[in-house]
Amino acid sequence: MTEVPEAEAAKADERVVEAAKADERVVEAAKTDEQAVDAVKTHEQGHAKWAVGEWLGKPIIDRDGERIGKLRDVYVDVETDEPQFGTVKEGVFTRHLTFVPLAGVQVGPDYLQVTATKDQVRSAPDIELQGEELCQADESTLYHHFEQNYIPIKNESGRRLARR
Repeated sequence: MTEVPEAEAAKADERVVEAAKADERVVEAAKTDEQAVDAVKTHEQGHAKWAVGEWLGKPIIDRDGERIGKLRDVYVDVETDEPQFGTVKEGVFTRHLTFVPLAGVQVGPDYLQVTATKDQVRSAPDIELQGEELCQADESTLYHHFEQNYIPIKNESGRRLARR
């Protein structure tokens, strides 16, 4: 086991204390408990990561810059809490919810840019929403449509995604 010099250990301790103080400031600035949870989650995951409250309602554009719709819901991986899919209201006259992959999303000042094309999103399978989670078969269908690997997890439901 390598010994850590005292100066480096002290600096590490200072960083932990500063991070805890930063979390406290973030919580104090929040107006509701839900905002506090979202704010700490964002703070802990880093500036380049996500916060559900900040993403909902933002326009989604495809990798070529074409508008897809506005983000309605976010579905996260239940093991990592990382966003995997979102739903958007699509269409002008015949509006319906469509899933769009959020893996690799780029956060702009007033939009979210996904790696999929508008055509891929338009051709996504229609999935009936039932509660906060999708059934395992629907999850698999979504992952495969967007050419992503799907591995069911070993939990009671076997489901990988949950709505936030």
